[in-house]
Amino acid sequence: MIKLINCFRDKKGSSFPLIIAITLALVIIMCGILEFFRLNIIASGVKEAVQDAIIITVNDNYANVYHGVREGYSGGYLPDGSSFSYSVDTGDVYDHMDTTLGTTVESGKHIKYSGDVVEYKLSGLEVTVRNAPLAPSSPRNAQHFEADAVILLEVPVQFGGKQLPPMKIKLKVQAGYTEVF
Repeated sequence: MIKLINCFRDKKGSSFPLIIAITLALVIIMCGILEFFRLNIIASGVKEAVQDAIIITVNDNYANVYHGVREGYSGGYLPDGSSFSYSVDTGDVYDHMDTTLGTTVESGKHIKYSGDVVEYKLSGLEVTVRNAPLAPSSPRNAQHFEADAVILLEVPVQFGGKQLPPMKIKLKVQAGYTEVF
C-alpha cells in the first residue's frame, strides 16, 4: 500500500500527457495548413490554365485584329464594302482548358478526377471580348483588344475525415493584345 501511495506522489512522467496533447494539437493545425495550401495550389493552377486558354484565344484573333489595313492597330474589323464589320472570335476556351487540365465533361461541368475522387469542378465560363475602336482619334488612350474570362471553381474540402462544404470561388483572368510597333 505504501508503494502505491509513493507512486501517486512521484512527479516523474507527469508531463507525458501534456506532450501528447501538444503533439496532437500541432498535427491538427498542420492538417489545416496543408489543406489550405492544397486549395491554394489547385486555384492557382486552374487560374493559370484559364489564363493560357484566354491568351490562345487572343492570339487566334491576331489575324483579324491586325490585318494590315491602313488604320493599323484598329481592332477586330474586316473591310465590308465601303465600311468595316466587327470580326472577333471567342474561341473554344473550354477545349483548351480540358486539354491542359485533363478534365472530363459530365452533366455540364468539367470535372478533374484524382483516381476515383473528384479533385475539382469547373463551370459557368463567361468569355467577354472587348474590341479596340476602329481608327481611334487618340490611340494611346483608346481601348485595346482584350479578352476576359470568369469561371466558377468548386473544390471539395475534407478535414478530420469529414466532408466540409466545398470551396467555391470565381476566378477572373484577363488577356490583351498590345501592339509593339
